[in-house]
Amino acid sequence: MAVAIITTALRKKIPREYKINWLNMMLWGGVVMLAVEHIAHQEVVPYPPFLTAGLGHALPEMLAVGGPMTIAIFGVWSIMVITQYVAAHTAKSGSKARTAA
Repeated sequence: MAVAIITTALRKKIPREYKINWLNMMLWGGVVMLAVEHIAHQEVVPYPPFLTAGLGHALPEMLAVGGPMTIAIFGVWSIMVITQYVAAHTAKSGSKARTAA
């Protein structure tokens, strides 16, 4: 969630070609997915103490699940941006070749 907050706050400063909105949607989707999973397993409840397992269990899980999930989201987003960039440049060079012929 921390990364999603940061990228959302900085989205206006990041060039459009990096498709930061794609990244934000993927990160916030992951946040919602994990929140639903935690609520479904009653790890988070709407009354005190809110975290049923305590911080001693929650922090290692954040590192074990949240860290790799965030890295995977960045990896998929990177592939999407690179693929879109390559496709756009391939289309440009293809139209130049057809125009020259």
